Amino acid sequence: MRNFSIHNPTRLHFGHGQLARLAEEIPPGSRVLALHGGADILRNGLWAEVERNLRHCLLNRFAGIETCPQYDTLLRALSLARHERCDFILAVGGDGPIDAGKFLAAALCHAGEPLQLLTGMPIRAALPLGCVLTLPFGRALQRANGLVSHVEWQRKLPFASPLLHPRFAILDPASRANASQRQLAHALIEAFVRTLERYLTRQSDAPLQDRYAEGLLLTLIEQGLALTASPGDSAVHANLLWCALQALDGAYGCGVPRDRSARLIGQQLSALYHLAPAQALAVLLPAQLAEQREAKGAKLTQYAERVWQLHQGDRRQRIDDAIAATTALFRRLGLATRLTEHGLDAEAVPEVLAQLQRQALATPGLWGELDLADCERILLRAL
Repeated sequence: MRNFSIHNPTRLHFGHGQLARLAEEIPPGSRVLALHGGADILRNGLWAEVERNLRHCLLNRFAGIETCPQYDTLLRALSLARHERCDFILAVGGDGPIDAGKFLAAALCHAGEPLQLLTGMPIRAALPLGCVLTLPFGRALQRANGLVSHVEWQRKLPFASPLLHPRFAILDPASRANASQRQLAHALIEAFVRTLERYLTRQSDAPLQDRYAEGLLLTLIEQGLALTASPGDSAVHANLLWCALQALDGAYGCGVPRDRSARLIGQQLSALYHLAPAQALAVLLPAQLAEQREAKGAKLTQYAERVWQLHQGDRRQRIDDAIAATTALFRRLGLATRLTEHGLDAEAVPEVLAQLQRQALATPGLWGELDLADCERILLRAL
């Protein structure tokens, strides 16, 4: 097991009725910029509740934040925030608004061009940021980094600073009661793949972390099946939200390596062809596991036996069956598992490989074992 350190200064308020904590967390008189995606929060009453709890603040609302926020969109939000002299950022939604909030919190304290913060300039100051999580993604919630999509450059640009940890996050399952089946399925797949990134690696002498990960995977499968049977069940929503948060920074990830190969390749698919992250992962993960069946053989066998309860046949058969079961789970949740189902063919492969080269991601695997030829084989398997 590797050495590790844990620090997460974000205060979490989980459970029904916790939206009332907004009044405690944001000082009266604050000039708040609230960011969100679509109109769901207006239709389901969530925005009215936010307004009610922040009636002693000046609220400015900016809608239309994308799943991976686009730089041009953020410039418009930045203009509004500067005009209104906002001094507090509130992200309402999932990863998109939270990443947007982090960037704007830094940009509002930056005297130069905002793009400098996405091209290596250190972030030296940031406004306070709070979150109301309405979708069970939350990758951005417990981390001090983010991604912004630059459409013209066809790139996702990372940024990071310890100053960007959200001050607080409110996780009220009731605020997600009207989340669509598609959104919840995407959240589950994101959590599932993120757990596998830590679990399906080389043996790392971390048996407790393995058991944590297996419990999380089993619960995600169970809740995924419950979601398809009862999409409006608030208990399923609450469990899924908690699982998704554990998949981000749970104890199963302490001291173990992480393989982000599928995610890094998927980011290029998202940037080039506008696939949602979960859509790209549902296509790429089964292909990656099939391509790396030998390198990951021991852990894939363990995955087959402990998570999918597959004990029949030889090792190769069990691995095949585990990959098939994973693919079937994604399809049952309503996601495509082939690039052709997204209208892409073999012509997309060299585009993605060129994108990986441009971003110096030609070896995206955990140990640098994947070169462009390996990535090409994974993409061709995914067709």
